[in-house]
Amino acid sequence: MPRALPLVVALSLSAVPVLAAQRIETEPAQYTLSPEYRGIQLAALQTQRKLLLSFADSMPERFYRDRATPAQRDFAGQLHHAVSSALFIAYGYVRSARPPAADTAAIFNTRSGMRRYIEGSYDSLEVLLKGQSDAERDQRFKFFNGQFMPRWQLWDELNQHTIWTAGQVVANFRKNGMAPPSFLFF
Repeated sequence: MPRALPLVVALSLSAVPVLAAQRIETEPAQYTLSPEYRGIQLAALQTQRKLLLSFADSMPERFYRDRATPAQRDFAGQLHHAVSSALFIAYGYVRSARPPAADTAAIFNTRSGMRRYIEGSYDSLEVLLKGQSDAERDQRFKFFNGQFMPRWQLWDELNQHTIWTAGQVVANFRKNGMAPPSFLFF
């Protein structure tokens, strides 16, 4: 991975609130979403939280900065990326705002710091999701890839990204001779 890529990603994420504010579509929704679906999305956020906490709790702190391969983020960086991406995108596209600042030294180096970050972030994400009106959820916007989608769909995209990103740390456990935490549903 080129060294400039993390800087490009950071700069891109810092622009999310501005970009989101400029890309709001006012077209009516193409279909009506069931009000119960918000509960399904809240359950997905709770699953993400539980998975990330299980990883943070299972990895010894001495391996938080360890990489499974040279091109990969280290363990703490991968968990941070899963959480921070969800925060930046949700805040940017749901509220056109920046998420709260975080203590990255504690997040990247201590279990307690990582746990606080995950817990606080998911508390914030749940507040954002619960606070969206039905009209806001139906509002369409242009996402990164140029695709227009209703705001409710953003939560599904974030869920996929978080689970996909978090799953990559299984290699960190295997590299260090450890089994990853048990799959949540077995």
